[in-house]
Amino acid sequence: MRLPIRALFIASLAAASLLPLAAQAQQQLVPAQSEIQFVSRQMGVPVEGKFKTFNAQVAFDPAKLATSSIVFTVDTGSADISREANAELPKDTWFNVAAFPKATFTSSSIKRIDATKYEVAGKLSIKGVSSDVVVPVTLAQNGATTTASGAFPIKRLTFRIGEKEWADTSMVADEVQVKFKLALTGMPKL
Repeated sequence: MRLPIRALFIASLAAASLLPLAAQAQQQLVPAQSEIQFVSRQMGVPVEGKFKTFNAQVAFDPAKLATSSIVFTVDTGSADISREANAELPKDTWFNVAAFPKATFTSSSIKRIDATKYEVAGKLSIKGVSSDVVVPVTLAQNGATTTASGAFPIKRLTFRIGEKEWADTSMVADEVQVKFKLALTGMPKL
C-alpha cells in the first residue's frame, strides 16, 4: 500500500506558500488550470499524488511586495494517490481529515530574486502543526493569465503525517517534494 499522504499534504501546503505573491488588488485562482502535486518515496520508489481541491486569496503587486499577501488553503480530504491510499489518507495516522480538514499557508514576506523569480516566506499549517517555509516561485504571464510555479521539499514527520508504524522512514521517506502550478487572473504586469 502506498501511503505518501503526508508528503502529498505537505507538498500541497508548500505549493500554497509559493502562490503567496500578494498586494493591493485581489487576484483570482483558475482551478481548472492549476495543480498541486507531491512526490514521496515508499521503499525507495517514487509515489506521485495530487490535491484535487484548493483555494487561494492572493493580493500581489510586484511594485508593492511589502503589502502583498497570500493565504492558500488545501482540502486535506482531496489527496489523490490511488484507490487504496485514498482510503487511508483521511485516517488519524495520516491527515486526520475529521479533525484537520484544511491545510493552510499564510505568507509573511515576498522577496524578489529577479524579474520573474520570487521567494515567498510564510507559515505552513498541516494537521495542527505550523512551520516556517520559504517557497521559490517563478511567474510567467500569457495574456490575462499569470502562472506561478515551483517546487520545494517538506518533511512529513514535522507535520505528523504518517504516524505510528508509518513514522519509519525506511518505509516512507520523510522528505516530500511539493510541486505546484497556479494560474491566476487579475495580476499586474510584471
